[in-house]
Amino acid sequence: MTVLLMIGTAKGLFLARRDRVGDAWQISVPHFPMTAVYAVGIDQRDGATPRLLAGIDSSHFGPSVAVSDDLGGCWREPEEAPVAFPKDTETTLTRVWALQPGPASEPGVVWAGSQPSALFRSTNGGSSFELVRALWDHPHRPQWGAGFGGQAIHTILPHPTDPQRVVVAMSTGGVYRTTDGGATWAPGNTGIKAYFMPDQFPEFGQCVHKVTRDAGDPERLYAQNHHGVYRSDDDGQTWQSIADGLPSDFGFPIVAHPRRPGTIWNFPLQADSSRFPVDNKCQVFRSDDAGKTWQAQSYGLPTAPFYATVLRDAMCVDNADPVGVYFGSRTGEVFASADEGESWAQVAAHLPDVLCLRAVAL
Repeated sequence: MTVLLMIGTAKGLFLARRDRVGDAWQISVPHFPMTAVYAVGIDQRDGATPRLLAGIDSSHFGPSVAVSDDLGGCWREPEEAPVAFPKDTETTLTRVWALQPGPASEPGVVWAGSQPSALFRSTNGGSSFELVRALWDHPHRPQWGAGFGGQAIHTILPHPTDPQRVVVAMSTGGVYRTTDGGATWAPGNTGIKAYFMPDQFPEFGQCVHKVTRDAGDPERLYAQNHHGVYRSDDDGQTWQSIADGLPSDFGFPIVAHPRRPGTIWNFPLQADSSRFPVDNKCQVFRSDDAGKTWQAQSYGLPTAPFYATVLRDAMCVDNADPVGVYFGSRTGEVFASADEGESWAQVAAHLPDVLCLRAVAL
């Protein structure tokens, strides 16, 4: 089974392809060279060749979104910026941080999250976007802070069966939810700790690093926080810690199995003040029981010392059977597992800083 892996880096987009398990990965030259690619997306909803989306950030031409309908053979960028703030906001887009296709019931809808923190919606497959005003005009917005990487919406989770429900997360600001198609938004951070604030359990202001949705129970979400790993069983209204059993509760990515309920992966780091892997070991942790227990998965990964960080979008899964798991480092290494993390092999080395990954089995 052929797998395509999109690798967004600080100096372009690389496409890696493997036709069979055990084959060597074939890696393209960089698309959009010398352009930072902070977001990538894969839209499989029409049943044909997947549409690839890339959020690119040129130091000369500014941010944009490019799409490809032939697996990267050619890319289209609109003449006018597809993601832009209306003039009355007096705000300029810094970059696109997230690209997320909507549910199957809305085949043209694609969501984009940006820096500064804002949500945009496309109804034409990602060719153009409109600002979601209700979230931008939320009374909390002036108090949303900036994380170390900037102030951005990095997570967008449409509900798979109810298009009126969407969950977003940002650094900083926390989790917000809509149940009416984006007309109104409410914070969903009860139980998530913000140790750096005077009120350590505020209504909003948490530095949530990434959120993912359970495959079998769409009401169940998992969050990797700035010190804290959590599960919600009520679509993000309340959260409980699932960090017991992990060597550290700090990290950036968290991803869920696309079919099996309760299976998730993350990549712990030592602490916010020491952003190295725990014990300087390259190891992924997997839970098969919704975070009750965790096990390390490192067979085939580099032996200690390993000092690189894995960023929030630099970890993903594909839709193969068994599921492939992937992660990339800030030192330009990419690793893949074709057996759900039981064993690993290196896909690439010496790439630029890996910012984001997405994979699909064709």
